[in-house]
Amino acid sequence: MFDEIMKKFEDSPSQQQVIRLLLERGFSVNDEGRVVSGGIEIPNTGIAREIGVDRRVVDATTDAILADEELRRIFQNISAIPSLMDLAPVLDLTVLTVTVDDAEDSGIVAAVTGAISDRDITIRQVISDDPEFSDQPQLYLITDKALPGDLINEIRDLDFVRKIEIQ
Repeated sequence: MFDEIMKKFEDSPSQQQVIRLLLERGFSVNDEGRVVSGGIEIPNTGIAREIGVDRRVVDATTDAILADEELRRIFQNISAIPSLMDLAPVLDLTVLTVTVDDAEDSGIVAAVTGAISDRDITIRQVISDDPEFSDQPQLYLITDKALPGDLINEIRDLDFVRKIEIQ
């Protein structure tokens, strides 16, 4: 799906940057063509400044989104999900980041969460990048305590795991 969306903007790398930012941040576009997060409007000048484009590029992108029924449906229904990852150090939580060989394989989340829950460790949050929207999708698990070394080794030894990181 991500490739299909980006293809619609293939003639404008700047508009592709706007699309990528909207998707990454979970920003939607309302009926007036304004970028919003929930009910809060995000100024187009702020978006433009963030990605280094002119404000008119943001305007043109939101106009194109509203003019295309498929894009309109997608971008009017996006929502952001709060993440505990940045708060983990403050809240004394552990973040496990798992990079896999093929993020489209089934059972990845079940295998990792199962290994953790078998140790009676509470998982506070699980976030999985969508392989269609991310070039290098990862699985993030936030737990309420540190993971023991043998569990880290068990997860690292799963067939589909390429790399793990602990924070």
